[in-house]
Amino acid sequence: MSLTGYRIGVTAARKVEEQVQLFERRGATVVWAPALSLEPNQVDDASLRAATDEVLSRPIDLFLATTGIGMKAWFNAAEQWGMLDQLLAALGSAEILARGPKSVGALRRRGLRELWAPESEEFEDVLEHLRGRDLAGQRIVVQEHGQSLSMVAHALRRRGADVTTVTVYRVASADDPEPMFHLIDEIADRALHAVTFTSAPAVAALMEAAGSTGRREEVVGAFQADVIASCVGPVTAAAFEMWGVPSIYPDRSRLVAMVKQLETELPSRATGHSFEVAGHTLLLHGDEVLLDGVEVKLSPAPFAVLQALLVNPGHVVSRRELLSYLPSGIAGSEHAVEMAVARLRAAIGTRMIQTVVKRGYRLAVSQ
Repeated sequence: MSLTGYRIGVTAARKVEEQVQLFERRGATVVWAPALSLEPNQVDDASLRAATDEVLSRPIDLFLATTGIGMKAWFNAAEQWGMLDQLLAALGSAEILARGPKSVGALRRRGLRELWAPESEEFEDVLEHLRGRDLAGQRIVVQEHGQSLSMVAHALRRRGADVTTVTVYRVASADDPEPMFHLIDEIADRALHAVTFTSAPAVAALMEAAGSTGRREEVVGAFQADVIASCVGPVTAAAFEMWGVPSIYPDRSRLVAMVKQLETELPSRATGHSFEVAGHTLLLHGDEVLLDGVEVKLSPAPFAVLQALLVNPGHVVSRRELLSYLPSGIAGSEHAVEMAVARLRAAIGTRMIQTVVKRGYRLAVSQ
């Protein structure tokens, strides 16, 4: 499979070089815009030390580990304080539940063993696992995963548990927002074929940034129609549900698996985008436009018009609707649409696009 001709947005801050290389080796063009800070914002040393002292102050019945990076950072900090052995002993005496393989790996590297971890890697399933148990009087320690789990802690306290949360780090938006603003324009203008996400906070950060630019509705619409939201796993995908955005994710929550899924998904969605128009064969494959097997180079505005006309081939598309497809930065008037149509006709032939007086344009699709 090849991704030549496809433009893919990448929002990851960590391991981004590996992801970009995986796509570029397959021929894709990558637009990188980190949604989050390049490094997790760890809480100050004193706060984490105080939380650790609180954890060690009394025996623990149940420990919930949520992220690998959080557990590693906590263990490293405890080691620097000379408290690692105490922490490992305290956690090791408790029943340990882990959210996913990364937290499992971090625990096992320090000699700890989880009693159970959900296949889904979703924290909700960890809570479901506990639902039938009597938690009254149980002391539960929860390692937070970059976002506050205060509601989870509150729910456990309502069931009588004594809950201590440990905030190892907080995620924050990227220091420089300009790449993200550019990515949002690319999504809203439907200039990308897919965007990848490797964490739920990245989804939240993108939607927040889209809201600040006034283009959130357009971004949601693009994801619902033309742009694939590709997630590394179900936890990340769940962050799109509140926006009504469909997403895809691989069976195994791994970076390579996500890339391979897109390598199959994108061409399969493009398959069948072949049309007989005014006696010619028009084929779209990613960013490539082939007319009777010969590539036609189109600038962004004519390409956007062609995409709009192909949404419902043969049906009339109004100038106002075509205007909504034009990339941002192009003058927002029907004259801009007429210019884009003229350039498209010059590239693929005047007979292929029909003008319907007072209504708009349509492709001359063969019946």
